[in-house]
This record gives sequence, structure tokens and C-alpha cells, in this order.
Amino acid sequence: MTKNLYQLLQQAQHTFPERTALHFKDKSLSYPELYQQVNVVAGRLQQQGLQRFDRVAVYLPKQFETVFTIWGANACAAVFVPVNPALKPVQVQHILQDCNVRVLVTSKDRLATLADVLAGCPDLHTVLLTDDDSEHSVAHLSIKPLLTANTAAVEAASPALLHGAQTDSDMAAILYTSGSTGKPKGVVLSQRNMLVGASSVASYLHNTADDVILALLPLSFDYGLSQLTTAFLTGASVVLLDFFLVQDVVRAVARHGVTGIAAVPPLWAQLAKAKWPEGSSDSVRYLTNSGGAMPLALLSQLQAIFSRAEPYLMYGLTEAFRSTYLPPVDLARKPGSMGKAIPNAEILVVREDGSLCGPNEPGELVHRGPLVSLGYWNSPEKTAERFKFDPIIANGIQLRSPAVWSGDTVKADEEGYLYFIGRRDEMIKTSGYRVSPTEVEEAIYRLDPALVDVAAMGIYDGVDQAILVVVATSGANPDVNSWQTQLKRSLPSFMQPKAIIVLPSLPKNANGKIDRKTLASQYQDYFLDSNNSITGAST
Repeated sequence: MTKNLYQLLQQAQHTFPERTALHFKDKSLSYPELYQQVNVVAGRLQQQGLQRFDRVAVYLPKQFETVFTIWGANACAAVFVPVNPALKPVQVQHILQDCNVRVLVTSKDRLATLADVLAGCPDLHTVLLTDDDSEHSVAHLSIKPLLTANTAAVEAASPALLHGAQTDSDMAAILYTSGSTGKPKGVVLSQRNMLVGASSVASYLHNTADDVILALLPLSFDYGLSQLTTAFLTGASVVLLDFFLVQDVVRAVARHGVTGIAAVPPLWAQLAKAKWPEGSSDSVRYLTNSGGAMPLALLSQLQAIFSRAEPYLMYGLTEAFRSTYLPPVDLARKPGSMGKAIPNAEILVVREDGSLCGPNEPGELVHRGPLVSLGYWNSPEKTAERFKFDPIIANGIQLRSPAVWSGDTVKADEEGYLYFIGRRDEMIKTSGYRVSPTEVEEAIYRLDPALVDVAAMGIYDGVDQAILVVVATSGANPDVNSWQTQLKRSLPSFMQPKAIIVLPSLPKNANGKIDRKTLASQYQDYFLDSNNSITGAST
């Protein structure tokens, strides 16, 4: 029985010894080569005195060392924390502090950007660099190379020491996702969550060792990380790609004979605008979409480009990995549907009291089963708000098997196909991320002491939700362009407002709070109006 991700790779290198596991730039690694490098990094991590469940953060783009670190930490029974490489130092500091990271793996240039914030991370004692052979200390930190020239001793010692988690219920990872208010929360995933997720997805995508999966999404994103776990389960190959130009994706697909691509709506919109030479997309047999609804017009464009591929439209949340998918055969018959539950998950539509809704009756989506995560890191109150009682288990015999209540309002038709209606809270879902409006608003308040009211909203722009910010200020001649320049230094790209609108005052409700519903209604077509600027506005 496979108990952890390390054992999953261990089995893969035995079962698929001739297969390529990873492609990165002009280099490739077979499964045995990947397994060997993971053991080397695991040995290096062990030398740092890691204890079971210690947190190891990796702050790197998609590259070999990122994968080595994730699986190496798993081999040591540590908990890996992939940090989105797009995050700015303040957001990285929050993650390192929040889950008491002990070891950080990053690069020399990224470490330099963190110089001003690491002093506020007292639990962090070691930084391992991917591109520096020297060893030195800075303040309370020991700076060391991740890989050394002499790895023989590490390799010899590793196999006897490596074991990974003792049970599949042990912690494996902490992935950070925004809540409706405040800073991101760490979702704790078990080994079982990730193993069952890989098996479930591979089953309905029909993955095999002949697949070549293009990894475009950040590995800090459960959807992105899933490309690796699914591949390693089935012996498929993964192409690690961080691209600057959309044509880089076209070239990668043609060069490697990519068979599967996973993306979110804004990324699909970019790919639809790329130039695809004749035959360049013929190898692609499936497309997957999550992180937001796929517009039907965009889907039609993609079907024309990837004429041999089957689209799988999916819905998921970090707290339960993935929940639903719409089989390609149902696309035309159930337009706009989220589909049904993925294998080994049960999806319910419930009223506030937990009773089940009838057909076409709106209710909250509740996910139950082995994909439900362990909760939020060190946050029992927030965990209790989202991970609540299982509606299927009768009161009075309640077991310790909570379900996750998504906060999304949906309905199911007579055949059980689900349809998204809206969020029960004010979360913004953009580019596949859940963004807290409060976090955006706090960053904007810090820009100018004359700001009186700030409201951030998610407004549909024809492809995805985009962030629109409406402010009221007591100052004269507000400089919106300057604000947006400053925000680029303090917020990651996916949290950047697409427009900032200045009003004399913001509407308030009876309680004196900003009336967000009125604002959202007033500006619901803002980005669809070609007369409006998409970079900034002041009225």
C-alpha cells in the first residue's frame, strides 16, 4: 500500500525505469534519475536536523530543484510548503511566519529580495540555495548550498533513513489560499488527500505512461501540483514551463508532443490568441479548465485550435482539491454545467441546516470524502467555520469525518448536474486564485492617508473576474497611476486591480458599512464597456 508521495515516486522508478519523468528547458530526467536526485536532496535536508512534520518552504519557479525539494521533504516526513514565485516579500514573510518554516529552499537572487523580511521569521534557521556553493551565515540564518559537489556520502546514507510518512493520514503539505477576510490561510493536506486526488484525476482523464503533461500553473496551486502527482502515478512525463511569451507554449507543445494541458480561463484566453502552425496542436488529446468558469465563446475557439482534444471543465477548491468535472460527452447537452462529482468524492447541495436541496433549488456546495483536507494550519476557529458536520451522517452518531462547506451557491438539475450560481461571501476568484478583497483594500489604504473608503470587487471582464477597486478620498487630485505603480511593488500580479475608480463618496447600507452589492451592480458591465480604460480610471 502506498502511504506517501515519496513511495509513489519510488514505485514509479521501478515500474517505469525507461520513461522520462521531467523535462525542463533542454534537459530531461528519467524516473530513476529523478528518484536519485530526490534522495540526494532528502539527505541534504536531513543534515539540517529536520524533525517529523517540520515545515520546508520552497520559493522557486518551476524547475528541477523545486520538484526535488517537494519530494525530498516528503521523504523526510517533513511538510512541504510551496510558495508562489509571484508573491512579493511581505506575502512570503507571512507564509514563513504563519507555519513556522524551519528550512527555506530558494535561489540567490530571490534570497536578496527577502533580506528585509527574514529577520521577522525567528523559526527559520537554514536557507538552502540552488545556485551558490558557499556556506555562510546572515543574522540568525545559516546559508548553505542545496546540492554539493560531493554527494556520495549523502546518497549512501539516504536510503536507510528515508521512509516518508508513517500513515497516509499524516500531513504532507500546506498550501496557502486567501480567505474572505485578512491574510491567506494555510490548507493542510494529508498524504491520502494527494494520493487519492492523483488516482481520481488520472482515472477520468485516462492518463497513461504515454502522456506528456504540460505544467503551466504554479506548483503552489493544488491544480498545478496535481500535474506532477497524476504523472508520477501513471508514469507520464511532465514538461516544466514558466513562459514569458505565449508562443513559448506553442513551441513546447510541438517540441515535446504534449498530450495534456491544464490552465485557468485567463491563460486559456492567451493561448487562444497564439499562432498555432498547422499540426502544432495535433498531439494534445485533452484540455482541463478549473479556477473559474470557461466562457462558451472561448471554449469554441479552443476546440477549433485543439481539434483532436477533449475538454474537461472542472471545479475545485484547495480545501478539497477537486470536486466536480463535466465529461466531454456532456458538453453540448449540459452547457454551463460544472458536471458531477469526481471519482471517490460526494458532492451535496444543502440548505443552511444541512438538509438536502431538491432539484434546481439553490444551496451551498458541500464536499465529503477522502479528498477533504485536514483544515487550516493552526487556526481552529477558521477551520470550524468551513470544515463542519457531514450532512449525510445522522445527528447523534456524528463521527470525526467533517465535510468542507465551500461557500459557493450552486444548484443541481434533475439528473444531478451542478450549476454555479455565486459566492456566499465576497471572495474574488481571479486567474484561478481566491483573492481576499480585504487584503487588496488594506494594501490600497496604505498608499495614501487621504483615502476614506476603499472597496475591492470581482467584476466579469469577458473571460474571468477582474479586480475593480472603487475609492473615496478627502484629498485633491488623486494620482491613480502612481497608486498602481506602487501596488506593483507590494502585491503579486494576480492581486493587481485592473482599474481604480475614484468617487466623491461610496454608498453605505443601514449599518454604515460600504454597500458592496450596490457597487457591484452599478459596475457589473464596467470591463465590457469598450469606452472604459482597463488600466485605471478616475471619475
